[in-house]
Amino acid sequence: MILPTKHIRPDRALLAVGADVLGCLREPMTVSRLWDEIRSARADRTVSAPISYDWFVLALDLLFMVKAVQFDRGLLQKAGS
Repeated sequence: MILPTKHIRPDRALLAVGADVLGCLREPMTVSRLWDEIRSARADRTVSAPISYDWFVLALDLLFMVKAVQFDRGLLQKAGS
């Protein structure tokens, strides 16, 4: 689930989705805006499979647990920004 396996494609592993999240998180933004950015970024690529909102939230949880993102006053931002 976190890493790719024979049942989870590399672009759907939570680490890959988390990397997409960090790539789109150029400035502090709301969760819903970040979700829209992720969906449009993944739709533009032909090799990335679309993900569900649940999978997106799991990737956010992972990033929060490893202290890569922080949530402050309704906005998500990269840690240390």
